[in-house]
Amino acid sequence: MDCYVCRNNDQFNSLPPRERVAADAHWRVAHAFDSTVAGWLILVPRRHVTSIAELTDVEAASLGTWQVQLSRALAIVTGCVKTYVMQYAERDGFGHVHFHVVPRMPDIPHDRRGPRVFAYLDAPPDQRIPESRLDAFAAELQNHLSRGSGMATATATKGAGLSEA
Repeated sequence: MDCYVCRNNDQFNSLPPRERVAADAHWRVAHAFDSTVAGWLILVPRRHVTSIAELTDVEAASLGTWQVQLSRALAIVTGCVKTYVMQYAERDGFGHVHFHVVPRMPDIPHDRRGPRVFAYLDAPPDQRIPESRLDAFAAELQNHLSRGSGMATATATKGAGLSEA
């Protein structure tokens, strides 16, 4: 099985902060690796699932809470006016169910709103947010998540602000 998410889930303890922004027994939050948008998060089940219908009742029960907690933290950290939450899982190697939780900034051009926000994903390597900035963003977001409902596991160093990126 060639599953990007499962390969990372199997290496959880050695993942960089950007790949383990937060987690619990059922879900892991990562920052998109190929985005030009700071805060483009990916929420993934910790076990291999290819359809939402395959989620256990426990996984399903916490899904909405994760999406709301991530959206609240993104609003604080990025200043977004809302978040987009999408799930497709159709690309080769990425069939594992995953939810994109994307900050919709107030100044986003109209031609990039809604599903057209995906124009900010799959960016060429030289246009992507640098890994060091993603790690700093992950730490900042973790700091806000840990103040919330307590869902997030302490997986990043607290106190690392975005300005340090």
